[in-house]
Amino acid sequence: MTNTNMNMRGKIIFYEDRNFMGRHYECMSDCADMHSYMSRCHSCRVESGCFMVYDRPNYMGNQYFFRRGEYADCMSMMGWSGSIRSCRMIPMYRGSYRMRIYERENFGGHMHECMDDCDSFMDRYHMSDCMSCHVMDGHWLMYEHPHYRGRMMYMRPGEYRSFREMGYGGMRFMSMRRIMDSWY
Repeated sequence: MTNTNMNMRGKIIFYEDRNFMGRHYECMSDCADMHSYMSRCHSCRVESGCFMVYDRPNYMGNQYFFRRGEYADCMSMMGWSGSIRSCRMIPMYRGSYRMRIYERENFGGHMHECMDDCDSFMDRYHMSDCMSCHVMDGHWLMYEHPHYRGRMMYMRPGEYRSFREMGYGGMRFMSMRRIMDSWY
């Protein structure tokens, strides 16, 4: 296996208790429901790759991004009271990045095409709301607040017609960044 192919594989180890204690579950791909492997998860170690973790099964609910490293008390770090219930491996991507953001649902209102990180939609585009987007190239993280803060959402190539219908009705996205190959 070449070095490039090895870098494309991800591996995350989930532990039931804080500080990498208790039963563990090793994951090298997407997992829609971790409950069948462990009853709770309070720490994890990312050995390679990048992952999004979710507090509900089937990649639903609050999301959090993990890259290579150790997370001894991830529940406190993320501010969650529950547990990690599903995870999605983010594939490594090397290429151009392109996303169109829209101020209204169904690609309505003002549109801006983005090819790099944006720490504030308001400052750069004078846009107070982003309610839909179309990701043409790359993998992105969108954030609830400017300067890459607050709750986040993983965006892979595809059309996202309504953040409200996706369960993000009370949330505004105000910044975004590319998930770069250097993060792996």
